[in-house]
Amino acid sequence: MKVLVVGGAGYLGSVLVNELLERGYAVRVFDRLFFGDGGLSDVRDRVDLIAGDVRQMDPSVLEGVDAVINLAGLSNDPTAEYNPQANHQMNTVAAESLARLCRERGIRRHILASSCSIYDIGVGAPEKDVLLDEETPVAPKAAYSSSKYKAEKALLALRNEHFCPVLLRMGTLFGFSPRMRYDLVINTFVKDVLSHGHLTVHYGGEMWRPLVSVKDAARAYIVCLEAPEEKVSGQLFNIVYDNFRISEAALRVRETLSARNIPAEVRVDYSYRGVRTYRVSGRKILRALEFKPLISIEDAVREMVGGIAKRHFEDFDNPRYYNIRWMQLLEEADRIVKVTGHIFDLPATADDKLVQLPTKRSKAT
Repeated sequence: MKVLVVGGAGYLGSVLVNELLERGYAVRVFDRLFFGDGGLSDVRDRVDLIAGDVRQMDPSVLEGVDAVINLAGLSNDPTAEYNPQANHQMNTVAAESLARLCRERGIRRHILASSCSIYDIGVGAPEKDVLLDEETPVAPKAAYSSSKYKAEKALLALRNEHFCPVLLRMGTLFGFSPRMRYDLVINTFVKDVLSHGHLTVHYGGEMWRPLVSVKDAARAYIVCLEAPEEKVSGQLFNIVYDNFRISEAALRVRETLSARNIPAEVRVDYSYRGVRTYRVSGRKILRALEFKPLISIEDAVREMVGGIAKRHFEDFDNPRYYNIRWMQLLEEADRIVKVTGHIFDLPATADDKLVQLPTKRSKAT
C-alpha cells in the first residue's frame, strides 16, 4: 500500500513517515521543503520525495497512491497571522482542492490534520471552562483555527460512498523530531532550560492546553489509516494525551530535567499575552478505535534531551527551529536575492542595469 504524506518533511510528518516505513508501507512525500529535507535524512533512500506547493499540486503526484494524509499548510497562529491570505490558501482552499482531486482519482482514504485550537475559549471566561468534545459547537475566530475549521467542513461535504475523509484535531504537540521545533510549549520549556537554566511560565500558567506527543500523533494517523471505513468515514477525532495547566506542565518538565542533574528554575510572568486556553476530550477515538496516546510529558522530555544531544540540535537560536522566524528569514533572503542575484553567480551580462534602492527616510527630529 502506498501512502502519500503531504507535508511529510515537517515536524510531525518526518516522524509519521518513519512510523509508516517501519510498518511496511510504501511512502511518497510531497513537501515545499521550506525547512529542507533534513527531517527525512535517515530514510531518504526509502521514500519517494517530490518537492512542490500543495496549492499547485500536479495530479501525477497521486499516481499509484492508495491513501493520502494531508499535514500541509501553515501550522500555528503566528505564521497564520503573519500572512492570513497564504494561510487561507494553504489550509482551506488547497486542502479542499486536494480532497476533490483524491475523490476524482478514486483514492478513498483521506486524512486531514486539523487542530484542537478550534476549541479555544480564551482566558476570562470561566463559565466556558469545561471539557469539550467533537460535538461541542465551535466558532473559531483566529486565522489559523478558522482556516482549519473551514477545511473540515469542506471535506465533510465531499464525503460519499466512494470517498472517506477522516479529520484529526490534534492537541498541542511535543517531543523530539528529526525536524525539530522549539516553538511548541513543552519543547520551548526544554530548550529554555538547556540554554538558559530556567523556563518562563506566562500569565501565571493558568491556561489549559490539551497535549499529545508527536509520536502518539503519528500513531493516531496510522490507526485511522488502517481502521474499517465504516468506523472513520466522515468522523472527527480529538487526539489528546491529557489536559494540563501550563504551570503543571512546566513543573513536570522541571522535575524530569532535575532528575537528570539538569538544574531548572521556573520563573513566572503574570502579564497578559493573548494566551489561549481550552480543555478537550479524547474519549471518542478511544471508544471507536481503542486508541489512546501513551507517551507522557516526562517520557518525551527524557527522549528529547537525548535526541537533541545526538543530533547536535543545541544551536537553539537558529531560526530554523521556529516556524515564524524561519519564514521571515526566507522572505528577507528572497528580497535580498532579487536585488543582488545569487551570491556566487556572475551577472548575466556586463551591461546589467544598476538596481536603484529606495532611500531610507530619516526620522523627524
